[in-house]
Amino acid sequence: MYDNFGQFINGEWCTGRGTERITVIDPGKGCELGQIKAASAVDTLVALDCADRAFPGWKNTPAWQRADLLQAVARAMVAITQEAAVMVSKESGKPLAQAKREWELSVDQFIWHAEEARRIYGRIVESRVPAGRCEVLHEPIGVVAAFTAWNFPVVLVARKLAPALAAGCTVVLRPSSEVPGSAMLIFECLRQAGLPAGVANLVVGPTATTYGPLMSSPTVRKVSLTGSTQIGRQMIRDSASTIKRLSMELGGNAPVVIFNDADIDKALDLSVATKFANSGQVCVTGDRFYVHEHCYQAFVEGFARRASQLNVGYGLDEGTTMGPLINMKRLHAIEDIVTDARAKGGRVVTGGHRLELGGGYFYAPTVIADLPDDALAMAEENFGPIAAITSFSDSEALWDRVNNSNFALSAYAFTRDPARIREAVSRFESGMVGINSYALAAAEVPFGGIKASGMGREGGSEGIHDYMNTKLAQIVV
Repeated sequence: MYDNFGQFINGEWCTGRGTERITVIDPGKGCELGQIKAASAVDTLVALDCADRAFPGWKNTPAWQRADLLQAVARAMVAITQEAAVMVSKESGKPLAQAKREWELSVDQFIWHAEEARRIYGRIVESRVPAGRCEVLHEPIGVVAAFTAWNFPVVLVARKLAPALAAGCTVVLRPSSEVPGSAMLIFECLRQAGLPAGVANLVVGPTATTYGPLMSSPTVRKVSLTGSTQIGRQMIRDSASTIKRLSMELGGNAPVVIFNDADIDKALDLSVATKFANSGQVCVTGDRFYVHEHCYQAFVEGFARRASQLNVGYGLDEGTTMGPLINMKRLHAIEDIVTDARAKGGRVVTGGHRLELGGGYFYAPTVIADLPDDALAMAEENFGPIAAITSFSDSEALWDRVNNSNFALSAYAFTRDPARIREAVSRFESGMVGINSYALAAAEVPFGGIKASGMGREGGSEGIHDYMNTKLAQIVV
């Protein structure tokens, strides 16, 4: 498959001219899926030049025509749903059902933003100048550089491509080298839908030949990143000389508060399913659980019982409900977090060890109770199958503990008290809040964080404006 696609530049598939070959590994088996010839710096600059030359034409393409093209992309994606789900599962390790759901959510992005292309509204403001009129207009910002992570190899791509193209921008996208085939399938759908040459380009390669040329170029006016907070900080520094607009969805360390009036069974069913989806490698998943002391023991026992019943295995095997971690590095990181938890007095209720399954990078679903707030599992994003649980009694002191984090992407609470619901929404310092629900990611709502979890939003009517400039015209006739 990788040989059939490769780099996508100026509307055509081509072979990278880099000196490296990127090996893609199946994390469920620890074996090679295939190789791709990496992009060189010249490839990246050619892709950038093509995007720059395509921008005027795409910018001036009527919004309704852009919308029709995005709808055609969505139809092309629907036609290969099963094939795409298999590719996503093989590259990322997630169970097939989760991979299929991710592809379907990616289709949603193109459908939603096709509709948003028709709703880029300006406004008229009364002028103080006699016979004058003030017009507020929104125009595409220009060439966009987009960088995506490996944990959601298609929906992260769709979240960037769809709004950028809807707004009238052109794009050079660099996906994670660990999951390039999933992104290639989306670009093939762009090609089949008839997207004009140069409007969207894909380069796969190392940082030096892809990231560097894009960040240093004044041609790139906007950068969109999904990645770690560390990379986000570096990107801010690297963008300073050319003053690019940035939107970044970075790390998370979501708190989950279980009040004593919560529906415990509902909270457990939703929390376990969400926590261990994609082996916990989800930026908005619940990481640290604060449970009222009156229901603490029941919650811990219920969480451990449900976690131990998960079917861990290869993503394409029938009945698998949790797959592997993405690579050996992630496996070692999870082991370090569990070691730290034990050293700080945490009680491993279930899991806490590797699983030897077919050569893949598997770790048992893990529940750790009685953790202090300074344990790594509580204080940092664990990005793995670890549920860290502690108790609370004083609701006022709880908010200081919950908000004592640089991460502020998502936060959750379970309660049936209307007053507590409003208090939780108000008191959480977070870009997104879920009450009795973890369902935050959808095309129609803004997705993103604050503080060290990023800036800007993807999705909703807000998302498309991150790809647009606002212009004021004072017109006197």
